Amino acid sequence: MKLSQKILTQVRGNVHVPAQAHLQLPEKVLQFGTGVLLRGLPDYFIDKANKAGLFNGRVVVVKSTGGGAADFDGQDNLYTLCIRGVAGGEQVTENWINAAISRVLSAGEHWQQILACAHSAAMEVVISNTTEVGITLSDDDIFAAPPASFPGKLLAFLYERFRHFKGDAEKGMVIIPAELIPDNGTKLKEIVLELATRNKLEAAFITWLNTANHFCNSLVDRIVPGRLPAEEQANVEKELGYTDGLMIMAEAYRLWAIETDSEKVKAVLSFNEADEGVVIVPDINLFRELKLRLLNGSHTLSCGLAVLAGFDTVKDAMDDPEMEGYIRALLRQELVPAITDLYIREETAMTFAEAVLDRFRNPYIAHRWLAITMQYTSKMKMRDVPVLLKHYQRTQEVPRLIALGFAAHLLFMRSRKDTSGQYTGEVNGQTYLIQDDFAAWYHDKWQRLEPAVLVKEVLGDTAVWGTDLTAVKGFAHTVTVLLGDMLREGARAMLSGSLRDSSMPL
Repeated sequence: MKLSQKILTQVRGNVHVPAQAHLQLPEKVLQFGTGVLLRGLPDYFIDKANKAGLFNGRVVVVKSTGGGAADFDGQDNLYTLCIRGVAGGEQVTENWINAAISRVLSAGEHWQQILACAHSAAMEVVISNTTEVGITLSDDDIFAAPPASFPGKLLAFLYERFRHFKGDAEKGMVIIPAELIPDNGTKLKEIVLELATRNKLEAAFITWLNTANHFCNSLVDRIVPGRLPAEEQANVEKELGYTDGLMIMAEAYRLWAIETDSEKVKAVLSFNEADEGVVIVPDINLFRELKLRLLNGSHTLSCGLAVLAGFDTVKDAMDDPEMEGYIRALLRQELVPAITDLYIREETAMTFAEAVLDRFRNPYIAHRWLAITMQYTSKMKMRDVPVLLKHYQRTQEVPRLIALGFAAHLLFMRSRKDTSGQYTGEVNGQTYLIQDDFAAWYHDKWQRLEPAVLVKEVLGDTAVWGTDLTAVKGFAHTVTVLLGDMLREGARAMLSGSLRDSSMPL
């Protein structure tokens, strides 16, 4: 049987099932986007809060891409979220039938129904994830049916609400974009205000837009791969006793950091009481820094070394004691101490680091190291160079693990140019593609220079790194020694030898 409201009483197995009362809750959220991240994170929090009797509101989803909503309609907008991962060193396996979504409306086919949602006094929150290009300014006509852009659609909705409630300041919305750009709420507000001016909307509305509505910056962090592998899904469906064409999987870790100091906004977002993964604070930059330096930064410093050592996925590397030891020591011994200060406490950073290690160990997510190496050089500059500089400023010592990551980066970027103009590297007889804007630059360096000279030229190029890394006393020398060791012995042997070094404690 197929998942729907009528079969909920027949569901069996390990799954959280909504009660009939949860299916009748009022619509309080307008959500732009049907993607798996929204269904696996904000909609999960809302559903969990509803099941706990806390938020008591459902979500109207606006589908902007082509096609209708038959897949959702056919299941009464229910879907199963399978949570798989590691938390606190323990494996997590949970299934939730999510009943947060009440309707899915196509912007192209149901625009008047979407605008009618603005007339509801119960409607309080707008959520979006329209990809990074969704929050961009264009000359959009908000009176079109529908406007072309997401900001245009949002502005049209807010203008409809303003007119219907005659400018009531209590009827403003809490707007939380989840697009993965810094200051997403601030940027969206600027674009919507500019669009209001370009569309010659009245001054009273612009004042209401600016003062009655709360645009919150937010940061979302959860890997939601989407569909389970076919065999895994079949096993889950057999256990639960129904089929589900909308079933998705998410990792155990979850974070939705929302920036506001408004008590009114906090009261509206009462779903935060249901899960510690929702964090409402006056400043979310702490969470952005932790994610950038510890999660992204450790990925980037480890990816070249992992590929050269023969590991395909992050989980493969975490199953190897030596590679796992490198990543663990990198986080605990060098990255965490470098970023902690009065703003980021050591306990907070270490807790986040341990969660990163749990995420890397997740057996349900095949995160390939080679994919992480895309735009490797730019990622090193943005994520890891600031940590290197902070580490040296504090200790006046060379961080050996970070240096090993840089040495592996240089060796990974050694390449041949094939007949199609692509740059490829080779390890253990296997060829890998280098997808990096600096591939040609590195190719030229390796063609012309001995390793010691190459290290000095590369690290000293301020145009690439934004600073002269040879000015970090001892860093270029350490990278040169480690690169030489890898060239002679290979990355795997180098890794093993480095872990035995007393200067690199586990």
